[in-house]
Amino acid sequence: MALVSGGVRGLGLATARELAGRGLRVHIGWRSSESAARGLEREFPGRVHRADLEREDGARALVATVLEQDGRLDQLVHAVGEFRAGRLEEFEAADLRALFENNVASSVALFGAARAALRASRGAALFFGTAGLAAGRGRRTAAAYVAMKSALLVLVRSWALEEAPHGLRVNMLSPGLIPHAEAAPETLDPELAARVPMGRAGLPAEVARAAAWLLSSEASYVTGTDLEVAGGWLG
Repeated sequence: MALVSGGVRGLGLATARELAGRGLRVHIGWRSSESAARGLEREFPGRVHRADLEREDGARALVATVLEQDGRLDQLVHAVGEFRAGRLEEFEAADLRALFENNVASSVALFGAARAALRASRGAALFFGTAGLAAGRGRRTAAAYVAMKSALLVLVRSWALEEAPHGLRVNMLSPGLIPHAEAAPETLDPELAARVPMGRAGLPAEVARAAAWLLSSEASYVTGTDLEVAGGWLG
């Protein structure tokens, strides 16, 4: 049984569909995409739930709903993370706080709410990052966003250490240039795609398959890693 937050669109939806296609019963969490959520009710009947994961009570309520319906939680995917480009001089403190709440605090709230259930099932949790975090280099136009994902990566690796004795695996998946309907406009730039070492942008399905592998028993000895699905592109 799986829960995919941010699963009504983009890479979250691709991951939810991949997991469902592999026979898992998938629940989806969403906050602000009501029309998209309504459109998924037939595909995931009774399992599309509205939740504000920046609030701890919202995260607890979402996990409680899933457990009430299915009694367990085996796989958690947190595909939430607002992107905002721009130079740091263009950001106010409030802008950085908003990015932190959406990318980092929501992750803390959801993992905290789901931790006991995932321990009980000796399950797996997966958080979405962005390609190029390992380099730790400065950025000209995405520094704020990359800083938030870098903070999340430290949390993911620390959770992995804490949870390993309980059989709970925690990993990050970091996509590169993956065009989709909700992606940043620059992902559609053919010149940018040509700079990817593999010569093309990636597909949501390629990200979803990598996510499903990290969550599966095939990756039973993989924890605390950041898997880049980026065609060799460093972000």
